[in-house]
This record gives sequence, structure tokens and C-alpha cells, in this order.
Amino acid sequence: MRTDSRHVSGLILLALAAALALPRPAAADSRQAIRAEIARRHDEGIRRLQEWVRQPSIAAEDRGMSEGCELMMRLAREAGFQQVTRVPTAGQPAVFATLDAGAPRTVGLYFMYDVKQVDPAEWSSPPWDAAIVDKPRFGKVLMGRGAVNQKGPQAALLAALHAIRGAGEKLPVNLVLVAEGEEEIGSPHFRQVVERPEVAAALARSTGVFMPSAAQDPDGGVTVSLGAKGVVELELVASGETWGRGPGKDVHSSNRARLDSPAFHLVQALATLVTADGDPAIDGFADAARPVSAAERAMLDAASQRLSEATAKELLSAARWAHDLPWRATLERFVSVPTVNIEGLVAGYTGPGGKTVLPHRAVAKLDLRLVPDMTFDGAVAALEAHLARRGFGDIEVNPSGGYDPTATAPDAAIIRAQLAVYRRAGLDPILWPRNAGSFPGCVFTDEPLKLPAGHFGLGHGGGAHAPDEYFVLESSNPKVSGWDGAVEAFVDYLYELAAVR
Repeated sequence: MRTDSRHVSGLILLALAAALALPRPAAADSRQAIRAEIARRHDEGIRRLQEWVRQPSIAAEDRGMSEGCELMMRLAREAGFQQVTRVPTAGQPAVFATLDAGAPRTVGLYFMYDVKQVDPAEWSSPPWDAAIVDKPRFGKVLMGRGAVNQKGPQAALLAALHAIRGAGEKLPVNLVLVAEGEEEIGSPHFRQVVERPEVAAALARSTGVFMPSAAQDPDGGVTVSLGAKGVVELELVASGETWGRGPGKDVHSSNRARLDSPAFHLVQALATLVTADGDPAIDGFADAARPVSAAERAMLDAASQRLSEATAKELLSAARWAHDLPWRATLERFVSVPTVNIEGLVAGYTGPGGKTVLPHRAVAKLDLRLVPDMTFDGAVAALEAHLARRGFGDIEVNPSGGYDPTATAPDAAIIRAQLAVYRRAGLDPILWPRNAGSFPGCVFTDEPLKLPAGHFGLGHGGGAHAPDEYFVLESSNPKVSGWDGAVEAFVDYLYELAAVR
């Protein structure tokens, strides 16, 4: 059959135009220029991180939040985001920003600018100094609240944007940034941000959403998580006022002979929430929990052979696992079992010496971790019904934040791009069913957006939610990336996201 040469020429031109429209990896000289810019801007990037860490922004205490939001907005503008907007919520404000690079593909970014509370007396270096200190086994680290969770990795991502632009290159993807100020209190108002029409429309154009992280363990290994557990943060309150028994105010402890104790009432209620071994015993709590799949078991089988049990115990300062389980079994529980945890328990006087008081009120702070097919609403309802059924219906259940679990398929573009970048860096990433911690990824992965979501980043840090939180800047272990390596990894990931099919 003969083919019109003009038709063939037209097809070739169309194909050529389509090929030219596709994002291409940065040429070798361009990538070299970006690497040089990363090195040139090394001190600048660390100073930016130090400024960020030195700004307290604690949602739980409503401390420094307006200033933290303003700083987040300035950091976004300086990194090249053309549109940066403060988004009010019923709680702390969020930030919505867009960077239009004229690229064919758009990627979502999730940031948080709030951090956990601190007790400075527990720290070896003041938590707001952002001091650079020598840490045995790791090298030079920046120590301070938010260093790794999440200001360090986020600052490294921003440094990557500065380096690309400083090298005279265009960003290979457009970016949509949503940054909240309530992650550390369970993201109670984040859905209000994502559901705003302009935010939802921008995210809907994205191929996925990722949160910057420092994914390397102390030995240099890296794990790619395909989701995260959900969480419920709440407090239980027992008081003489609501119970109708015991005192309505703190009284002398001699009255314990003739008055009931709200504190013991709460302790007895708490004891019904778990078995003698500490596993959840809330009626109906885990009925919807999805069993571990064959694919997840295969991931865990492989991971158990490569992850170091000794390193895990060292990081946790632990000698034994719950139930004295072997390594492989405890890994499966880690990712697949819901939990009931007491974060704090307070009643009466806890200062020096004794006070011989009968408290009228006792409070327990709890978090419940949820696995796939469990829901925030279902967990709270199960807890309330359980307490009522056992004679503790007077105890107040006050949820303060939380969200459902999240999951992303291993063949999603953002996951395949991660695996490609890690492997090119000489790493053999471990595929992991889900993070046992939590992040509000369900607002992206659930209806109506249904976007893949995950975490990416090289480098290492530790001490999240604890004293002496740190992020490695100059690594003494050649297998662990320092600051420049973490920044370059984000450059590589952005280019890979532009090219992955």
C-alpha cells in the first residue's frame, strides 16, 4: 500500500513536536551546574534552616504560629513560588503556594511548619538555638526542635529549588504546595484547606503529592513506605462533677475514706481499653481492620532480612519487643496492628514532696493508631460505646485531631520515581507496607482527589518528638548523605518525576 509522503512528513513533525514537549532529564552540563550551585549555596541553605528552627511554632501551645506562618510564606516566595497565600482555618492558618514553571507535569508538596512541644531542661543543646554540634557516630548535626520533623528535609527541598534556579535552569515540574500548622496536633482543620476550590483544583492537576523526609537509617539504608497508619488524638476526663461521685473540688486526702476517687475511676476505665498484654480491647475497635495481604507479607519477609534489629533497638533504647516476639513478627505487628497508647496521665499534685490531696479531676491523653479500613469516626464511636457499656459513660471523650489511614500503590509514578532515584544513588530501597506513624495523606489519597502520596528524601535525622532532635549536615558515614547529598537527591527526584512514565 502506498503512503502519501506529505502524510508521513506530517506524522514525523507531530511526533517530533510531541517529543520536544516532553520533559527531558537535565543535560550533563546542566546537572553539573546545579551541583556546583548546591555546593556554592551550602552555607546559605544551612543558615536558612537555622532561622527556621529558631522560630518556635507550637500549635499545641498556640506559640509563635502567626510568625511561623509568615516565615513559611517568605521561604516559599524566596524559593520561587509566584503565588503564596495564607489560608485561614478554624484553627491555625495554612499556606497555599504555586510555582508555574511552564512544565507539562505538576507535582504536589505537603509541608508542615508546626513542631512538637519541648522541655528545654531535657536537651543537651537548647532546642531553639539550632546549634551545629558533633554527634558521635553521625558527624556534624543541626540540633533543635523541628530539625528532622520536618524543617530539615523541607529546607533541603527548598535549597534544591534555589540551586536549580541559581544555575539558570527551569524547574522540570510545576509545584503545588500546601503547608499546614497543625500536623503535630492531628491536623484537625487540614481538610478545610485542601477542600478550598482553588487548592483542590490545583492539586487535581498533580500526578501525586510527596512530603520531604530524611529516609536513611543510621546504616545508610532507605525504606519506601506505601502509606501510613491513621490516628486519633483525644483525652479522657474523669471528674467528680460529671461522675456525680467523689469531690467537686480537690479536698484533703483523709476524705478518701468516705469519698470516691475520680482518678481511680479513670485508671479503672483505662484498664479496660487493653488486654493484660497491652493489646487493644475496645469493643469493635478493630473489627474493620484489613488483614495483612500476601504482597505485604512478602515485603515484610524481605525487609526482615535486611533491616537491623540491633540498630532498631538501639534507636529506641529498648532491650525486648512486646510479647518477646522475634524480629519478623514484631515488624508485622508494627505495620498492621492498631494500638491504644497513653501519652500522658495527670491528676492532682505532681510536684516535689507530697500534698495529701484527693483530686476531683483526672485526665489521660491518648492516641489510637489505625490500620487500613479503620476510620477516625469509627474508632471514636467504638471507644465511647465501650466506656458506656462498662459503666464509664460519665467519662468525657474529647477528640482533638486525627484522620484515617492512607495507602498508595507501588506502581504509582511518585513511588517508581523514588525507587529509580535511590537505585541510581547506589541504594537498594526496601519497599514497606506502611509507616507506623501517621500523616494526613488521606486528604490526598481519598475521594475526591484520589492522588498517590508518599515521602521522599536522602539524609538522616532522629529524635523526632523527643529531646536532642537532630538532622545530619556533614555525615561521618559515607553511606549516609549529608546536607548537599540530601539537596541533590531532591533535584534528582524532581527531574525523575518529570520523566517517569
